[in-house]
This record gives sequence, C-alpha cells and structure tokens, in this order.
Amino acid sequence: MDNLKEQIKFTLKETDFNLGKKYTGKVRDTYVGEDKVFLITTDRISAFDRVLSTIPFKGQVLNQISAFWFEKTKDIVDNHVIEIPDPNVCIGKKLKILPIEVVMRGYLTGSAWRDYEKGNPVSGITLPEGMKKDQKFPKPLFTPSTKEEFGKHDLPISKEEIIEKGILTKELVNEVEEIAQKLFERGQQLSLKNGMILVDTKYEFGLDDKGKLILADELHTPDSSRYWYADTYEERFQKGEDQRMLDKEYLRQWLIKEKNFMGDGEIPDIPDEIRVNVAKKYIKIYEEITGMKFEAVIGDVRQRIEGNLQELP
Repeated sequence: MDNLKEQIKFTLKETDFNLGKKYTGKVRDTYVGEDKVFLITTDRISAFDRVLSTIPFKGQVLNQISAFWFEKTKDIVDNHVIEIPDPNVCIGKKLKILPIEVVMRGYLTGSAWRDYEKGNPVSGITLPEGMKKDQKFPKPLFTPSTKEEFGKHDLPISKEEIIEKGILTKELVNEVEEIAQKLFERGQQLSLKNGMILVDTKYEFGLDDKGKLILADELHTPDSSRYWYADTYEERFQKGEDQRMLDKEYLRQWLIKEKNFMGDGEIPDIPDEIRVNVAKKYIKIYEEITGMKFEAVIGDVRQRIEGNLQELP
C-alpha cells in the first residue's frame, strides 16, 4: 500500500459515458439505458452532505464489497446484478424502485438512539424504558424511511403508515420486511466470522417487469452500513464508551479539528497525506468485511472502465 499516493492522479472524480440518461449522486454516476442500468462507483467522498474530494480506490472498494454481498445473499432474494465488467462498475436490471428506504437496525445507536433519548418512537416502534446506548435489540428492527427530494433528509415512517397512505400494499411491505430480516441476519452472521458486527444498514428494493421483488443498489457497504469491531463491543458497552467502528469518522474528525469545517462554507483542501490515510482505511474495511486481500492496481480508472465497457457485447 506504499504506492497509494501514486493513484491520486488517477482517481475517478466524474464520468461522462454515452450509456443512457445520467443521474449523479454523491458517490455514484448512474446511467439508465433501455433495459439496463450502469452504476459507476466513483472515488468521490462526501461528509456533512458535501462532496469533498476523491480517495484512491474508494470506488473499487465499495463496488467490490457490494458484489461480494450480492453473491453471498442471492439464495435469499434475486438481485439486480447482471454483470461486474470492471472493479468500479455494476450493470444491473432496470427496475421500478420502491419509494421507501428500508433500514434494518440491530442496535440502539445513531438516529434511533437520538429519537429514543427524546422519548420518541423509532419508525413507529415504542421501545421499552431503560435501554442503553448501543444496546442490542432482541430482534433487529425494521425501520423504514421516506425518500425525500435531493438535499432534504429522509423521514422515519412506520410500517402501518406506509400501508395507510397507500405507498405500498400490506402484502408487499410484509414481503420486504421478511426479506430484509433474512438479509440482515445473513450479513450479521458472515460479518461476525470476520470479527465484525453489522450494526445497521439500508436496503433498496425494486420490482421487475413481472412484479417480482428484486434487491438493488448497493449492499452492506461502509457507506450504507455501520460496522463495529466485535472483540471490544461488550467491554465498551458496559463502560458506556463509543464503539470502535469502520467508517468515515477519521475524515470527519480531521475536518472538524483541523479545519473547523462541518459542512458550511468553502470546502477545505484535503492534503494528499490525509487522502492516502483514508484510502488505507477503506482498503482495510474491504479486507475486514470480506476476509479477502484487496487488489490495488495503480492506473487510470476512467481509461480502464472505458476499455472494459467497449469489450461488452
């Protein structure tokens, strides 16, 4: 990993391929074709709802973690993956994406803990009194949220409200919940074998042209999930200490402490040294989650993607 700095000049900031209608997210460029969707995971990194910079190999890490999990869960539910023609690219089936975000929570942390502290239910679920921060639920919670317009925060919504408002039918909501529980259980089981706790995650589902439920988007990546180290969980929980986690917190803390930046104003310049350190953390995340060694090959990501896409039939 000594050559990570060399990759900075090759990082993928944006794409402009002739693959269909383009939608630009914080991290991914999605092209919608006639019958396929091309999801290109760039090396962009965001924090505080702002795209900040690029990180060497970040897009490859995220795309390959998703590919790993799609393969490990395909016996539970069909997924959208048609092909992974490049380390940063997933070609998926064109689906009618469901208008809710599916969130599974195994522990009382994050926004769920903040709601609980205020005495509020979590997506319509009233939790028992006396629970502690980071406490494990007896059974993972299905806590969906709305999908708001770009720039607005998604809002928690109960299963009952989804049905009452006619967003989804009762049968479809029940099917989504059942599959989400199974996916989360599989994710927790396999993560634990590699010493990690899958704490919570988001799922995207869609319907194909026959009305069949299909798993879409990304799966169990550090951008869509929270992971803790299993070996120190209990001790830290008993002491009331924050858990050791795999995520972007290192970069957030650097921005706050060194640049006094929390999302407002001009985005500060991020030195190469920091970008390389973040890259090392993402590569470690890949190896911790999958139990496999990451293959980091220095080179022009955009050029490689273009070449691999041209080879498609």
